[in-house]
Amino acid sequence: MKYIAIDLGLKRIGLAYSAHKDIVTPLPAILRKNRNQAADEVRQVINEWKPDALVVGIPLGGSSEEEMRRRITHFMNLVAFDGDVLYQDEAGSSVEAENLMKGEMKSIRDGRIDSLSAMIILQRYLYAHKKA
Repeated sequence: MKYIAIDLGLKRIGLAYSAHKDIVTPLPAILRKNRNQAADEVRQVINEWKPDALVVGIPLGGSSEEEMRRRITHFMNLVAFDGDVLYQDEAGSSVEAENLMKGEMKSIRDGRIDSLSAMIILQRYLYAHKKA
């Protein structure tokens, strides 16, 4: 199966791709100007990579889960993907992504950290759903 992971943020949307259960590649992030523009650009990535499913990071637990789930669901409705939309806990993925980037790269806000975070979310999903 082919997957695209989405780390949905207010300023940037991180993306990652996997066509093989053990290899996940970060894709260029989308700089978000507004919801419709961002949804259109996510749709373009989906049309280019043709995934079978999307794995969307969501913060599970905590006081903001319900509000974040509502916002993510609304955004994914704008994307209008026909395949499966799956959710994976994103807790700590941004910190983990920042730790992967050493030195001055941490301060660059071009979306690389967001896409590394999406990569981590997808790796977690694939690891949790490996067939024995």
